[in-house]
Amino acid sequence: MKTDRVLKISLLMFMVLFFFFHLFPLIYLFDVDFTSSFLYDRWNLSSTRNDGALLRHRVLADPKKQRSLGATLLSLAVDRKTDETVGILFPGWEVFVVADPLFAGPGEGLHCVFPNNATSPARFAGVLPSSDRETFICTLPRSARRHPYYQPMLTMCFRSPYPVVPHRQPPELLRWNYLAYDSLSTEDDVVLFVKGVNRWRRISLPPSELNCVFYDGDDPAVGVRTAVTSSVQEVFRCGHPLLAKGGNGQEEHVNIKITLEIPLEKRFVPSVAYYAPYRASPPRASKSLTCASTMVYNVAKFIREWVIYHSRIGVEQFILYDNGSDDDLASAVMKLTREGYDVSTIFWPWPKSQEAGFSHSAVLHNTSCTWMIYTDVDEFLYAPPWDGHNHPSPLLIESSILPRPPRAEDIGQVSIKCYEFGPSGQRSHPHGGVIDGYTCRNRMEQRHKSLVRLDAVDWSLQNWIHHFSLRQGFREERLGLERAVVNHYKFQAWPEFKIKFRRRASAYVADWTQQVNPSSKDRTTGLGYKAVEPEDWADRYCEVADERLKRLTQRWFGTGYRMPWD
Repeated sequence: MKTDRVLKISLLMFMVLFFFFHLFPLIYLFDVDFTSSFLYDRWNLSSTRNDGALLRHRVLADPKKQRSLGATLLSLAVDRKTDETVGILFPGWEVFVVADPLFAGPGEGLHCVFPNNATSPARFAGVLPSSDRETFICTLPRSARRHPYYQPMLTMCFRSPYPVVPHRQPPELLRWNYLAYDSLSTEDDVVLFVKGVNRWRRISLPPSELNCVFYDGDDPAVGVRTAVTSSVQEVFRCGHPLLAKGGNGQEEHVNIKITLEIPLEKRFVPSVAYYAPYRASPPRASKSLTCASTMVYNVAKFIREWVIYHSRIGVEQFILYDNGSDDDLASAVMKLTREGYDVSTIFWPWPKSQEAGFSHSAVLHNTSCTWMIYTDVDEFLYAPPWDGHNHPSPLLIESSILPRPPRAEDIGQVSIKCYEFGPSGQRSHPHGGVIDGYTCRNRMEQRHKSLVRLDAVDWSLQNWIHHFSLRQGFREERLGLERAVVNHYKFQAWPEFKIKFRRRASAYVADWTQQVNPSSKDRTTGLGYKAVEPEDWADRYCEVADERLKRLTQRWFGTGYRMPWD
C-alpha cells in the first residue's frame, strides 16, 4: 500500500513537471496574453496595463501570398496585438521608455523597474507625434549597468518586482546610436530617419543596398519591402506600401512599423518608427512667406525674446523641435500663442539628430512656408540699414534680405555670416535679455546661417545645419556684412553656457566632453573637455564693442526700462 501511494505521488509529480516544462512554454509561445495575465494575477505582479483592455494580436498576412503580389500589399489579420513597452539606452545612462499604446498611467509617480529589481523614478518626456505613444525618461541604476542592459518595466509601485517569464530572457535595451526612430509620409513617398547606418557626414550607403520594410509584429523578415530611393546622412526615402482595403473600402492600417533592411549584411535595423499613410494637412488661409525652425533644449527663459523680436521683422511661424526639455517650455509657448504668436512644438527627443530634425522640418512645412530660417534661439537676424527705421516692420526681412525679382527666380538659399558675442562681463542671465546684456564680440565673423526656400531643397534633404543642398537649377546667395548679419550670443554667462556640455545637437560634431578634434571650429578656444569655469570667462571673447542691435531694439521696443520680453 505504501509503495502504491509513493508511486501515485511520483506519477502526479511527473505529470505536473511534464506540464510545466512542455505544455506551459507552448501556451506562452502561442498565447502571450494568457501567460502574462496568469503571471500577473497568480503572483500579484504589478502591471502598467489597463485592467480592462485586452491586447489584440496584430500580424501580417501570409508571406507567401504577399510574395505572389510582388511584396507590395500589406494586409492585417483580425487577431491583433499592440506593441509592448520598449526602452532605448540614451547617452549619460538615460533610459528612454516608449510606453505600451494601451498604457494609461498617471504620468507622475512612476518608476522604472529593472530585472535585478533596481528602480529609478520615471519622468514624463512627451508624446511621439508619429505613433501617439507616451514616453518617459529614467536613469539606468548603477547596479544594472552591466552588459547586457535589459529593458525596464513601468510601474506605479516603487517596490514592484520585475515580472519573470519562464524560459524567456528579458529583452535588451535598444541603443540610440543604431535605430530607426521616426518616419514621415509625403504624397509621393516615405521619409525614414535612421541612426547608425550612414555614420559619416559625406559617406552614405547606396540606396540600391537598402530596403524599407513595413511590418506589423515582431518579425520584419515577413514584412513588405519597398525600394530605397535616397540614402543621405540619417534620412532615407522609399516608396509607400500598398495597403489592403478594409470592409468599408478604405485603406486598412494600424500600428505598422517601418525599418531599414541591409540585405548584404542580412540584418534589419531595430526600430521604434511607425508608418502612417499620407494625409493632407488642413489648408491654411495663406502660405507664410517666412518661417523659423530650430531645435531647442531648456530654452524657456530665452524663447520669448527670440520670438517677439523676429515676429516684428517678418517671421510669421515658429517651429520648435523640442529635444527633451524639462524646463516647462510648454508654458512659455502657450503664453506666446495666447498673445497671438504662431508658435508650435514638435517633440523630437532623439540625441544628436539636429540635421535630421531640420530635414523633417523642410518636408513637413513645405506646403505652409515659402522660406525657412534655420537659426538657434541665441541667434538674431540684424541688417545695418534697419538703423534708419524708427519702428519695426513685418516687411523688413522681405525687403532687405530675401531676393526680389528678377533675381529671385533661381535663388534657393540666402547665406548670412555670424558675429559671435562673448559673456560681456555677465555672470548670470541678463535681466533685459541677451540682446541687451551681451554687447562685446570677437572681431572676425564665424560660420553662417541660412534662409532656405523649401521648394528648392534637394530631394535627399541633405543639410549641414547651416545650409541645405539645393536642387539643380537653384543657387545660393551670400550676403555681405554691410547688408545683413546674424548676432550669435554664443558665449553667455557661465551658468548658461555650461549647459552645452550636456551634449551637442549635431549628429556629426563631437560632444564637448569627448577628447577629439581639439582644433575644430566647433570647439571653444581655451576651453577644455569638462564643465569647469575658467577664471576669466566673463571677460573672454571681447574684441569689439557692438551695441548696434541693442540700441535698435531699445528704440523699437523699449518702454521705460522694460522690454516686451521682460
